[in-house]
Amino acid sequence: MTSLHLRLRPVQFVDTPIGHEDNSVARLAGGLQWFAAYEVIEGRTRRTIPVADVARLGERAAHLHATITAPRPALKLGERTLHFDQPIVAGILNVTPDSFSDGGKHVDDPAAAAAAGIDMAAAGATLIDVGGESTRPGAPAVWEGDEIARLVPVVERLARAGAIVSVDTRKAAVMEATLAAGAHIVNDVAALLWDDRALDVVANSGCPVVLMHSPDPKKGGHGNGGYTNVLTDVFDWLEARIAAVVAGGVDRSQIMVDPGIGFGKTLAENLALLNGLAIFHGLGCPIMLGASRKRLIGALSNEAPVDQRLAGSLALALKGAEAGVQILRVHDVAETVQALKIWRGLRDQSLVGG
Repeated sequence: MTSLHLRLRPVQFVDTPIGHEDNSVARLAGGLQWFAAYEVIEGRTRRTIPVADVARLGERAAHLHATITAPRPALKLGERTLHFDQPIVAGILNVTPDSFSDGGKHVDDPAAAAAAGIDMAAAGATLIDVGGESTRPGAPAVWEGDEIARLVPVVERLARAGAIVSVDTRKAAVMEATLAAGAHIVNDVAALLWDDRALDVVANSGCPVVLMHSPDPKKGGHGNGGYTNVLTDVFDWLEARIAAVVAGGVDRSQIMVDPGIGFGKTLAENLALLNGLAIFHGLGCPIMLGASRKRLIGALSNEAPVDQRLAGSLALALKGAEAGVQILRVHDVAETVQALKIWRGLRDQSLVGG
């Protein structure tokens, strides 16, 4: 029997299963990607094995393999359905005065903010992720009444327009108010740990939730992680958090995960997470990647300012797509949607003659 600490990371991706009818490749989470091998991680030991050999590793490996390859069920959101068989885009809409990228742009005009969200939907965003409190390092906390006042008029307008809306908040009262206003999903950077009522609110509402990793969710998420191995440490943290949230009454099929790029991680740790993203399919939940315009892009490109990080953001979005990430949370919707269309076209056998 294998160790309970064993993890599997899909590697050796292939463009198509054609020519691999001997079960030497597997489909990643029911999506567009296929892979031929696993990196087996146990403590400090890493080795690569063919997909066909995974059953020999015991029960833990067999469970992870089944989880990694199982299609992610669609989410029914009222009259709308969210599918995870190919990467989708979540447009970022901040209704804040101080967010690191677009703070102050929409804070005083709910109609203009909602119009910007509708424009994102028209450009191809599947959902609009609305936030009323900055989570950048050092940002002051916002009183929940102010956050509600910022968010509810925007959420109401977007919901009436037919958009799928997620709300980026860690406060239970804000969750309640925005869900009542028509929001569909809670996206919590604190993984329902910042507010003691948050888990009950999500469980009682039955809404889907995104659980993001950070090393200190109670304090804002930007502390020193002190990781032994950032990839497996984040995986283990999210695995334990999913179990706790399920035990608190949330159906596992309603949970999405986010590895928390930029939250309590160094540049090297962020890059390790991005290079190892496929490991998180072992959690059995759709993966959200929020790397758009993040600090690491500036660090790798001569300190490019926030408004000059489009190319880097697209590179990271495509890195996520290659790893089978289901939800790409981005500022630049039209550009990301176009990049994904080209990425999908390169895999379309009816177009490439396969």
